[in-house]
Amino acid sequence: MGFQVTPGMRRLGASVLGMESIVAALTIPVAISVGGVRPVLAVCAGAGLAVLCVVSAGLLKKPVGYVLGTLAQVLAIATGFLVPAMFFLGGIFAALWITAIFVARRVEGVTSR
Repeated sequence: MGFQVTPGMRRLGASVLGMESIVAALTIPVAISVGGVRPVLAVCAGAGLAVLCVVSAGLLKKPVGYVLGTLAQVLAIATGFLVPAMFFLGGIFAALWITAIFVARRVEGVTSR
């Protein structure tokens, strides 16, 4: 039995990744002005994470989208090394990501008790 993708998982997952992409893009000016991070590194990290979130959201009809979405959560937490607040925000998005998957599967009756 493989990983079954449900419509609720796609909707909730895309919502989390969409909001996360906005936050990732907003880390760019914060990293440069507040954190003193070199602009090239800040743009690569922030824009790269934002693009990964958008691409992952677009692939949520397939299991690979969930693998990439999970990778995005790990990288969001790792951006805390550039912008310390991202340790917290990345952790919140990771919790929302996990919750979105499990709640949708539970509501749609995919998982057993």
